[in-house]
Amino acid sequence: MTFKELLRKVFFIEILGGLALTMKELFTPAVTRQYPKVKRVPFPGARALHALVRSDVTGKAKCVGCGLCAAVCPSKCIHIYTSDGEDHIKVVNRYEIDVLRCVFCAFCVEACPFGAIALTDHFEYSGYTREEFYYTKERLLENWDKYMAGDKGKVYFEKFWGPKSADIAHKAVEKIAAGGGV
Repeated sequence: MTFKELLRKVFFIEILGGLALTMKELFTPAVTRQYPKVKRVPFPGARALHALVRSDVTGKAKCVGCGLCAAVCPSKCIHIYTSDGEDHIKVVNRYEIDVLRCVFCAFCVEACPFGAIALTDHFEYSGYTREEFYYTKERLLENWDKYMAGDKGKVYFEKFWGPKSADIAHKAVEKIAAGGGV
């Protein structure tokens, strides 16, 4: 043990340093949110509760039952039941998502060619039974009406799930219009 280390032990330098840090933090404002009194605003494009997109034209679900969302889902939490309708058009009888199994990867949103499924920014949901977290087609459409109605749904798909090639093409057109080359 060196003389310097002996002095540090005799005068409790480390303990005094710890006490100084404690006193300093004692008078700084707390960083802890007092949830649920102080709620956090979800960031744009948050991946929370699922919703089935309702068509503006027909008012029904946009889902055609192709099954790509269920096929790409890594946790296999999406179940689609279809039947043949008039003129052999596929009809979605049941569309169900087990939210407790979902990992919120949003592969389902990315895989859907019709933009028929979305992840809303609503993250506050709770329940006492597993059945409360088993969302049927009707409940998923209600989620769309509650959390993504109006222009919010359109903005969500354009900003976060639109094809990036459209953005690149739009920027190239702007650049050409401004007098620059491609």
